[in-house]
Amino acid sequence: MNKMKVVISDDVIPQMLELIKETGAEVAYKPEPLYPALADAEVLVIRSATKVTPELLSHAKKLKMIIRGGVGLDNVDQEECKKLGIEVANTPTASTNAVAEFALALILSTVRNIPKADSSMKAGKWEKKQLKGTEISGKTLGLIGCGRIGSSLGEKASSLGMKILGYNPPPRHDCNFIEYADTLEELLSQADVISLHVPSTPETENMINAQTISQMKDGAIIINTARGTIIDEGALYDACKSGKIRTAALDVYPTEPYTGKLTELDNVILAPHIAASTSEAQIRIGEEIAKKIRSLMD
Repeated sequence: MNKMKVVISDDVIPQMLELIKETGAEVAYKPEPLYPALADAEVLVIRSATKVTPELLSHAKKLKMIIRGGVGLDNVDQEECKKLGIEVANTPTASTNAVAEFALALILSTVRNIPKADSSMKAGKWEKKQLKGTEISGKTLGLIGCGRIGSSLGEKASSLGMKILGYNPPPRHDCNFIEYADTLEELLSQADVISLHVPSTPETENMINAQTISQMKDGAIIINTARGTIIDEGALYDACKSGKIRTAALDVYPTEPYTGKLTELDNVILAPHIAASTSEAQIRIGEEIAKKIRSLMD
């Protein structure tokens, strides 16, 4: 009996690779070139780098399932997959804690000027007075998107004394530690720190733009560990340069790798899409992927 063939096209940690191999499938890891390897593949495992386009799918005639190791599916042409009868799956719960912890780390780094302190020390400076920060206790955290990650961040921040204000399209009111705003403008006008946790959709594209930034408090902080398309880069650049936004901390970008103009600003903290990159989260992702592969074998 032929083994099910699984192609993994993006980088995964060794433990995740081993978990997938333990399913008993024939695993091709990062084959070069990719397209010929897809000819007899039944499962394609991707992260964020591979773009599942109609062209890619035209080389994968036997494909039954695409599994995205992560949350977002914006790098998968889901309509084309539906036409071809290919199931599309992701691992939405595996990285929740990792991303929520990372968002919290970004909040703490911004209010206490930790990246600036590090870079100035390494430049031979002792800027103690210039690096005075603020505390998060008593401040309002505005969550745009109150799903798994947003609510997990809210719970963590609440335990540190923050007031949690949430806005979720469509509305939800299922967390007792979140006070829900009726409108986005209401949240923007009250939040000291704004953290984004919505998917990339036509409705959320450039949700943070010149108009919505104008509704924020002067000196607000904005955190984005969701998707880069949610923020209008030009509007964010102008707001950070003018001081309207005190600090922006970003882990995601419209195009990755990112080399754009936000790198010019010292009140923008940048990370290379690593919010979900913990050993624990990657192992959980591997376990979920292996479970989905086994379900096809049954």
